[in-house]
Parts: sequence; C-alpha cells; structure tokens
Amino acid sequence: MKQQHILTYFISSAFLLLFCVSVNAQNDSIPNTVNDSVKIKQKYGLRVGADIGKLIRTAVDDEYSGFEIIGDYRLKKKLYLAGEIGVEEKNNATDYLDITTKGSYFKGGIDYNAYQNWLDMDNMIYFGFRVGASSFSHTLNSFTVYNTNQYWGGQLSSDTPQEFNGLTAIWAELILGLKAELFTNLYMGLNVQLKVLASETEPGNFQNIYIPGFNKTYDSSRIGVGYSYTISYRIPLYKKDK
Repeated sequence: MKQQHILTYFISSAFLLLFCVSVNAQNDSIPNTVNDSVKIKQKYGLRVGADIGKLIRTAVDDEYSGFEIIGDYRLKKKLYLAGEIGVEEKNNATDYLDITTKGSYFKGGIDYNAYQNWLDMDNMIYFGFRVGASSFSHTLNSFTVYNTNQYWGGQLSSDTPQEFNGLTAIWAELILGLKAELFTNLYMGLNVQLKVLASETEPGNFQNIYIPGFNKTYDSSRIGVGYSYTISYRIPLYKKDK
C-alpha cells in the first residue's frame, strides 16, 4: 500500500513537471515568434537644410545678412558625417570704429547621437565636433583715434573707406544640439556651439572684430560662441534593420 502511494506520488509529480515544462515552452515560443516577425528599419541617406535663424536675423537686423546650408550623412547607427557652408556680412559700429566684414566659411566634422529612439522614431540629442575655415575681408568705413592730450590737438578721424582683403581664420568647435522629426523625413533642430580660434590673419592697424562662421571676437580672447535653428529634409537612400 505504501509503495502504491509512493508510485502515485511520483507519477503525479512527473505529470505536473511535464505540464509546467510544456506551458513554459509554449510561453517562450510566443515572444520569439513576435520578435522574429517585427523588424524596425532605420533610414540612411543625405539630410540637407538651412539655418533659419540666420534668415530671421537677416530680415530683422539691418546690420547683418547671412545664409547657411547644413547637411549630414548617416555612416552608422549613431554616427553622422556633418558640415555647414555659408556666407555672412556684418557691420560693427562703435564710437571710434565703423567696419563692415563679409566673407564665406566652411565647417566639417562628425555628430554622435546619444539619444535612444523607440521603435521607428528618428530623433537626435547629439554632440559633435567641427573644424571651420573662413575667408573674408574688412571695409573700414570710418575711424577716430583718441588723443589723450587734448591740449596739443584734437581727435584724428577719417571717413575714407579702406579695404583689407585676403584675410583667413581657422578654428575648432564643439556642438551640443537636438533634431526632432516633425513629419516623415522633415526635421527641426537647435544647437549651441563653443569655438576656439586656432589661427587668423589680421589687418595691420586693428584686430578682427567679426569673423564669418566664427562670429564676434572678444578683444584678445580666442573663444567664441554661436547657435543655430535649422530645418532639414532627409533624402532616404536605403534602410537597415535597427
């Protein structure tokens, strides 16, 4: 009798274990089938656009005009080859100096997307690095040399424009920004830039006050800042599994 109870116990235990294994196997097979059937595609291609911040500033600021084209190309899941090209003209006037700067610039580098997108989202919170180069000229519209000895003479002034051409500058910059996909392949972006001037050529009589692409210079400091509001469109060339 005791042996029958033991045998019944083992048969029941074996049946229960077999049932549990069968249920677990079925449960394990369900998500595998779903995962295998759902594949998210990421878009790869050339994204081009413009800095709308410069366009707005051109419309509202009489002393500034500029235009910038932006672009990036996705190399890997989070890595992008990126660059900007643009032109600027800026008038700077103080009590002693009136100067107009104009020229063109190019920036090239990489962006890294630190944001983890959900499913088929394609947004970016990124940081990047650029090397920039500018070719520009100054027109010295007027100037006044301050004379500390007012007794022996007045101020030395000139209203005759002077041209200073063939000026160049090279700098590096770090970028922190974001891009959000508003509609399919259409993106709105914002970024801030910290710039460090590596080299520049200057006129013989004064320092560069403004450098296209680098923006305003501050006395003897080699640090500059900038920002951009962008809109861009991606031309999808192909897709890869996420």
